[in-house]
Amino acid sequence: MTTLPDWLRPVEEAARAISVHDLTRFMPPEDEETRASAVLMLFGEHDDHGPDLLLTERNHTMRSHPGQVSFPGGTVDPGETEVQTALREAEEETGLNPHGVDVFADLPALWIPPSGFAVTPVLAWWREQSEVRVTSPEEVHAVYRVPLSDLLDPAHRIIVRGPSGWTSPGFLIGNDHDVICWGFTAGIIARLFEFLGWIEDMPDAPAHELPDYMLVGRSTATDADLDDLPAPNTDFLKRRR
Repeated sequence: MTTLPDWLRPVEEAARAISVHDLTRFMPPEDEETRASAVLMLFGEHDDHGPDLLLTERNHTMRSHPGQVSFPGGTVDPGETEVQTALREAEEETGLNPHGVDVFADLPALWIPPSGFAVTPVLAWWREQSEVRVTSPEEVHAVYRVPLSDLLDPAHRIIVRGPSGWTSPGFLIGNDHDVICWGFTAGIIARLFEFLGWIEDMPDAPAHELPDYMLVGRSTATDADLDDLPAPNTDFLKRRR
């Protein structure tokens, strides 16, 4: 049995109780083929800043979704489980040693209609921490261990406004809090943390425009269609080869 720190126990309990409707209005259809995918929500505890969450930032020169902040993740390969996929992708993207990771729950699969992906967020505890770094610089710009205290601080909450008028909850992360976490990743974090009672919805948070490099290859139609789980980054779910 996985031994979790006390502060992480509410997340384990929430994972048992939360429904797909608490996260999004989009459920994987029973009569339509979907592509199984998984992302890793890895909670750790850093000596300097305490509890944190592992996130990555895509290379700023990528043809699609440049600079997007996301969880490590990808498409489930034949013969793999969602857990195996999430751990494999995290190892490939950040150098994470999966042997020090204890998976303790998963969230309901979230359907992204334009792409057909059914994404399972896998929740894990970083029992034995290992070095993480950029292992694929042509695709990954940076790897972050984001303190939960930063994500819970209203001072780092924002609303992201897209060029066609849609809005998305967001967080400012990084050492200087100048990196925008938004879209699919921010939506999962915000809705899970709201369910836990750790944060409240902040529709009046300061509005931020996306930098120009983030708008390359974006589909405004896709963004507008996903107002309950805004502006998802579906490209990160493709195998990074």
